[in-house]
Amino acid sequence: MYIVADIGGTKTRIAGTRDLEHLLEPVILDTPQKYEEALAIITATAKKVADGEPIDAFVAGLPGMFTKGNRVLWNTPHLPDWNGKNIAADLETALSSKVHLDNDAALVGLGEAVYGSGRGIPIVVYITVSTGVNGVRIIDGSIDRSTQGFEMGGQYLFVDKTPTSLENLISGTAIREKYGKHPKEIEKNSPIWEELALLTAYGVHNTILHWSPDIVVLGGSMFNEIGIPVDRVHAHVHEILKKFPSVPDIVHSALKDVGGLHGGLAHLKQLQ
Repeated sequence: MYIVADIGGTKTRIAGTRDLEHLLEPVILDTPQKYEEALAIITATAKKVADGEPIDAFVAGLPGMFTKGNRVLWNTPHLPDWNGKNIAADLETALSSKVHLDNDAALVGLGEAVYGSGRGIPIVVYITVSTGVNGVRIIDGSIDRSTQGFEMGGQYLFVDKTPTSLENLISGTAIREKYGKHPKEIEKNSPIWEELALLTAYGVHNTILHWSPDIVVLGGSMFNEIGIPVDRVHAHVHEILKKFPSVPDIVHSALKDVGGLHGGLAHLKQLQ
């Protein structure tokens, strides 16, 4: 049995696969803020999913930056008690299994490139906007090489002459802080969404210039039915982008909440 997990700042999804082709029904949990509690719950859930079978390998995406080798979380703003923890070693001990970790956005992007909206496309950029903002470039079905991972949500935009990170402008966390309510509580026809679409478009534009993709896939909770309209982001990028002769397709993610699990599945197959 193989286990894949998508560990986000608010929700964790864990599923199993025996044949590296099909995922069992995922178990969805609230992500504990305390590391020791989370380690215990993730371990217990993975063993429950395995149903007594040995776990051959465990792959998980986590929200944050790792030290080199993807073993220790260096910085995860939404789970601060996890910072500095050797998660890979702790899980390997708890599960008696080899553990492979990566950034959660990277694994979701891999899932979208292999099984979702970017399937069959050579260069895919995936951008997620939810609790935080991040993205990844996928080349020919594999996460692109990097020295320290990807953190495109940290790019700065100037708003009212003040440099502000894209994450602090359009993430769900930023919206709650600015407007004092959850994004789900904002009306669908509110002008806030058009403002956010324009800000998102500038971030997408900059990322297109840096990564030159064939397609940009937008995912995460901020692109739900009530949220930032993908078509308006696409329209704004068409107006903004002047450096390239054409604008890549900009589309909504296809795998919804299970993209990270599919990315884990793709990663497992690549490890074989």
